[in-house]
Amino acid sequence: MRVEIWSDIACPWCYIGKARFTKGLAAFAHRDEVEVVFRSFELDPNSAKGTVAPVLEMLAKKYGRTLEEARGMEEHVAASARAEGLTYRTDGRDHGNTFDIHRLLHLAAARGRQEELLDLAYRANFAQERSVFDAEVLVALAVEAGLDEAEARTVLADDTAYAAEVRADEREAAELGANAVPFFVLDRRYGISGGQPAEVFTQALEQAWAGREVSEPAAADACDPAGACPAPQA
Repeated sequence: MRVEIWSDIACPWCYIGKARFTKGLAAFAHRDEVEVVFRSFELDPNSAKGTVAPVLEMLAKKYGRTLEEARGMEEHVAASARAEGLTYRTDGRDHGNTFDIHRLLHLAAARGRQEELLDLAYRANFAQERSVFDAEVLVALAVEAGLDEAEARTVLADDTAYAAEVRADEREAAELGANAVPFFVLDRRYGISGGQPAEVFTQALEQAWAGREVSEPAAADACDPAGACPAPQA
């Protein structure tokens, strides 16, 4: 079975959703026969490269809230992350264009190190004081993931490197009807949107493996293309 996951490093529900999916997959009897592929999805593809803003300021401006209200929104999301055993900082994070990160993730995929780099990038963005919008940080993460430093620098220096692969992923997401991330596709037959509970992923994998139609799960928290990443649903 093949599972494709469309996500963005800037999306907190993608960070949380990946952790939940990993737990759900671990409980699936045929987990060793599942290939997981990560696909590119930019929440804010029109943001200018090199323009970075603090997340709390971005949230306050976007939703017309005060900085304290924006911090409260972030704390709600952080609570969900921490419930999954994830570290989540609500202060000191940046927001910006993620196209270069996605290009580097495609290089990592070509070298068999995609998930390693993805996990490191999530950790840097949400848990550590390392800006994934800094080229030197991205190079360091690439090296930590097992990639060649010179090759990573070459890719980042060439805006066309792996650009077509990123755009192809995004076109496929649109064709599949993905209007929020994370978005999970099982064997190109079933789509699941949002950071579902781990048991929902396990059930979906079991149903797909048995050839049964996957039950439509309840709505789950996700980030939409407008960049909205709401606090947990009641």
